[in-house]
Amino acid sequence: MTLVDEPQTEPAKEIGQARRRKEDARLITGKTTWTDNMVLPGMLHMAVLRSPVAHATISHLDVSAAQARPGVVAVYTGADLADEQGSIPCAWPVTPDMVNPGHPSIAVDRVNHVGEAVALVVARSRTAAVDALEAIDIDYESLPVVLDMEQAVQEGADLVHAHTSSNTSYHFVFDAGEAGTGTDTDQAFADAEVTVSRRFVQQRLIPAFMEPRSVVVQPVGDNYTMWSATQVPHILRVMLASVTGVPEHKLRVIAPDVGGGFGGKLQVNPEEILSLLVARRLGKPVKWTETRSESLMTAHHGRDQVQFIDVAADREGNVKALRVRLLADMGAYLRLITPGVPALGAFMFPGIYKFPAYRFECDGVFTNKVPTDAYRGAGRPEATFAIERIMDELAVELGMDPLELRRKNWINADEFPFTTVAGLSYDSGDYGMATDQALELLGYDELRAEQQRRREGGDPVQLGIGFSTFTEMCGLAPSRVLGSLAFGAGGWEQASIRMLPTGKVEVVTGSTPHGQGHETAWSQIVADSLGVPFDDVEVLHGDTAISPRGLDTYGSRSLVVGGTAVVKAAEKVVAKARKVAAHLLEASEDDLEFRGGSFSVKGTPGASIPIQQIAGAVFAAHDYPEGIEPSIDAEATFDPENFSFPHGTHICAMEVDTETGHVTIRKYACIDDIGTIVNPLIVEGQIHGGLAQGISQALYEEAIYDADGNLTTGTFVDYLVPSAMDLPHFDTGNTVHPATSNPLGAKGVGEAGCIASTPAVVNAALDAVRHLGVTDIRMPLTPERVWRAIHLGGDGGDRAAEGSNAYGGARTTESGVESATGTQGGAQ
Repeated sequence: MTLVDEPQTEPAKEIGQARRRKEDARLITGKTTWTDNMVLPGMLHMAVLRSPVAHATISHLDVSAAQARPGVVAVYTGADLADEQGSIPCAWPVTPDMVNPGHPSIAVDRVNHVGEAVALVVARSRTAAVDALEAIDIDYESLPVVLDMEQAVQEGADLVHAHTSSNTSYHFVFDAGEAGTGTDTDQAFADAEVTVSRRFVQQRLIPAFMEPRSVVVQPVGDNYTMWSATQVPHILRVMLASVTGVPEHKLRVIAPDVGGGFGGKLQVNPEEILSLLVARRLGKPVKWTETRSESLMTAHHGRDQVQFIDVAADREGNVKALRVRLLADMGAYLRLITPGVPALGAFMFPGIYKFPAYRFECDGVFTNKVPTDAYRGAGRPEATFAIERIMDELAVELGMDPLELRRKNWINADEFPFTTVAGLSYDSGDYGMATDQALELLGYDELRAEQQRRREGGDPVQLGIGFSTFTEMCGLAPSRVLGSLAFGAGGWEQASIRMLPTGKVEVVTGSTPHGQGHETAWSQIVADSLGVPFDDVEVLHGDTAISPRGLDTYGSRSLVVGGTAVVKAAEKVVAKARKVAAHLLEASEDDLEFRGGSFSVKGTPGASIPIQQIAGAVFAAHDYPEGIEPSIDAEATFDPENFSFPHGTHICAMEVDTETGHVTIRKYACIDDIGTIVNPLIVEGQIHGGLAQGISQALYEEAIYDADGNLTTGTFVDYLVPSAMDLPHFDTGNTVHPATSNPLGAKGVGEAGCIASTPAVVNAALDAVRHLGVTDIRMPLTPERVWRAIHLGGDGGDRAAEGSNAYGGARTTESGVESATGTQGGAQ
């Protein structure tokens, strides 16, 4: 052991550096292991026959001809697997009386949506398996198709599931008055001087990740290894064990590099269960990879809500109450967290505003469509859209500037921490600062002046400006909070750090990336925490054998929860190393200081010892303190005490051609506050990606079913995902108010752009044409819908609104949704 006599130069801080991602070279070039790249000796291929009808009983099914096809090893039906397939789990029973009809991985005698699996072929090649599907003889007896949520909840409606009493899965209520976080909502509306009611539609979206889902299962005796393009290998392992009966310790799940997820791979898929069952039956490796059409048709969808929003205020613009009623489309079945998505959003509808009273209620509704589940933001984008749209509508009703109304009602910087009417404790932020910077970035005054000139000149291309001053809850989540919401797991995360004899560092994280940049950001965190070079850190993830404990990646939790677990593990490494350093330096632990990766005696220049050298010393174990293990490795599990609450102001300037309905984003500026920024380059990428998805919901994407329940947007010819050519330049920036709930001060960034951008874009379009009598345009804002709203009235959608809706929302007319405005006591 040689002690270093020269004081060590403290390395530059890694946190805050815009480092290029370590993982990019292999991801961008494709020189990595995607699941579909895998070829195992003796591997068989699985193909799935899918129902072409939305609702029917299976009256006849004959697979004998398929079994005789060349290369076919086996053909299975739902009847063949009925005793072992179980039911795909739902981990979030949001109410005690929630109806879960059960979800077989492969239909036995009845199908409930187009694309549901009805048979599968296992063959020696993918081509042989797909070809054999054509030889399966199957007949269906059609049943009534249930597609419209508002009709589905009416008395006497046709049922999606014959063994249930209605199409309602649950009725979830949060009432701030009853919870003690607010006043009585009904009384607040009765006393209000002004009330405004609106009906908004959150269209159904498809996650459309870059890499289609793919699964490979390899059996070795009674042990199984599954490779899956999944966001949640740890959760998947637990759920597979519970469904199939394979003991958890006999099952290893690996998520290799995964090409995107956006929540769409936060799932236990039927094909994962089927692949495992088939591999167990045949004792051979089995592979399944979906086609793009299968992905769009059968992977879970997102959003799909009808929102009835009522707001109450006085005539000076002080908000008094908010009431939210949702119909949320579950699809045909409840998937992993399907019912919890709208319930999670319940706590974010008040946004950044100081509502004294608030009530939320939601019906989860079954339809004959593909199930919905998490999609980037999962409940928070839906809530943000509603509150930011209704604030604009209230501003119009009051004749106020929409930004003035927001400033009057948002939480002020000196009021943090602030407990909202929904019971959440917002810890830090400054909405005014973010807004002022966003206005400057946009060039707001000049654009307002141009807007006025265009209106006065009767320009056919009108200009509008839309705001979204948002916050979100992320860093999912405190386990006790999830428990209070009946979620089936906790919200902790684990990490471990292994100091290798040569001084290199291995970090094992339970957070599983699919494009977020963990390998880079975690290396930066550890480099600062341990004072080791960035390039000396290797991050391992996505394998339940290497990382046995974890709760994976979703809900902008990776850095806030997973990164904090890494920090905690590093602190333990330093604490262990301190004992060894004290022994080697012949000093008291209390007299040591750790700086720049080395231990030295306080106030005593001279000898010091680097932590990387200590790693070698404990490996040799020739000289270390009595009573301790010869290791400085450590692990930590972190359970957050609170969510994190990033916020920001997004402003969109939109041009609308009133003659053609074509919309063009003239300028988009946003200032986000995500707390401490570990890597600005990664943050910029996350913001850009989120903006693309949020803007795409506003302008381009919509999953559409015809009257028979067929998905008519089942290819990228019909389902429009924008390219870089379709999106504007983004002017972005940040304010920094560190979170108080984690030592990094981080707040999460992955979903911010997606949550904030959609209402900013829609508000901008409406601001451009509201003077022409337009009160709403249904998303996506296609040229046809915009033109129809301008020239024919209504929201531009295909369905005319007549009279009051079945759910008791706003009154509607052919020219749009009327606001329910009255004098005191006259709320409608």
